[in-house]
Amino acid sequence: MAPATKSSAMTPSSGKAKLEQVTSILATLKTDLEQTNLLPHQRNTLLEELKVHGRAAENADPIFARNGIEILARYGFESSNSATSREALRCLANALLLQPKTRQMFVDLGFGDKAAEKAKSDNTDDEFLISRILFLLTYDSDLDFDSLVRSHQLAESINAAIARHARRYSKSSRHLSYDNPMSMNTMALSETLKLLFNITHHYPDLQPMFTKSIPHIFKILVRHKIPSPPLEQPVNYLINALLNLDLEEGDKTAKSFSHSAVFPKFDAKCNAEHLINILDQAISVYPEAQLDRVAPPVLTLIRRVYEIAPDAVQTYMQWLLLPTDDERTRPLGKSDTLSARLLRLSTSAMLPTLRGNISSMLFELSGKDAAKFVHNVGYGFASGFLLSHNIAMPESAMDAYANGTEGAEKGGVPVNPITGQRLDAEEEEQGPPMTREEKEREAERLFVLFERLKATGVMNVENPVARAVQEGRFEELDDDADE
Repeated sequence: MAPATKSSAMTPSSGKAKLEQVTSILATLKTDLEQTNLLPHQRNTLLEELKVHGRAAENADPIFARNGIEILARYGFESSNSATSREALRCLANALLLQPKTRQMFVDLGFGDKAAEKAKSDNTDDEFLISRILFLLTYDSDLDFDSLVRSHQLAESINAAIARHARRYSKSSRHLSYDNPMSMNTMALSETLKLLFNITHHYPDLQPMFTKSIPHIFKILVRHKIPSPPLEQPVNYLINALLNLDLEEGDKTAKSFSHSAVFPKFDAKCNAEHLINILDQAISVYPEAQLDRVAPPVLTLIRRVYEIAPDAVQTYMQWLLLPTDDERTRPLGKSDTLSARLLRLSTSAMLPTLRGNISSMLFELSGKDAAKFVHNVGYGFASGFLLSHNIAMPESAMDAYANGTEGAEKGGVPVNPITGQRLDAEEEEQGPPMTREEKEREAERLFVLFERLKATGVMNVENPVARAVQEGRFEELDDDADE
């Protein structure tokens, strides 16, 4: 067969003609492996044409057979010509993506170790291709990544690749190519981060092997321009990669905890602040249905950072995420601040995953103290979370609910315990005052409500209406008494 020309490689065939061309190309390449009868440019042209044919699985069956995978792998890992190797690896990566059965073929042919060795290359194109191939092999194959890490230094290769990317983010000049999500730098970094995440997810014992990448990942994350929308690559993969790593042990050589990789000495709050900025932009941009899919990782990471943060950083995060006193001029959740939007999302029916995550974060920001939680977000937003987690409602909050005030006994400005709004900022009631009958019905309703809650066993508090009767704060009136 005469080698294909450059122009023919750009024009994929279909049907029977495509199948014949794929079969012929693979036969020519196999002969070349045995006899080396092609010039480098001829070999590369054939591989490029095969890549075009392999972008769709129809009528390309020979590519996805064991013989086809072996031919591509031998060119990819055994060729001394870098252009030939990369062209073959592109074909191989497409095959592994389109036909999952080829992944075990690749492993059975014994190329897993060679892929790990190839990962030592410091070339960005090689990094992209090898990381993608190894990432695909974390699914539908029995490749032993523990062996690749321990015997072929795969963790060191991944750490080195992430460090190379981090070096491109100097304080004075960020590498602008990373701003384009389709640049080779960005795609290579993304594939490496995806591989790191899957390895640490499927092999938890290997997580400490990647600890040294924590400061580099945070450096890239903070210095990378937040894309629009904000949770696109590589930002989403940077966040995901941190989820499985031990952030508290991120820098064992630090003189104190506050100097760790997560809370650097030059600005302990910078990483936490940047994550919150990403969350802020995300909930402003994504529709709720999409937000429930893309936002949980960043929220989970914020919670993990808060859990191990020094006191000063925790205080700063509380200020950024919890309602401030200034917001209490209106019912909580009614303004356009980040905390208000989070409160609204915490009760959204469109967010089955995220709403619980948000409530948990706000509870943790309140020191996991039910009374502080109710004070911070209001009984209306707190009650559902506390009930669903079998957390008893604090008696102080119940008293405030019954009396209609909260905060005055502590010397603060009284607030509505349900809405969190300051009482002096509430609009005066414009309607007619309640009649005696209406007051009695409301008292009965509250009495029944608290008795039902007490019967569930979730709360063990005294009914405030019953207590008011016992203390003589309710007066029996004659039927003919004036209001």
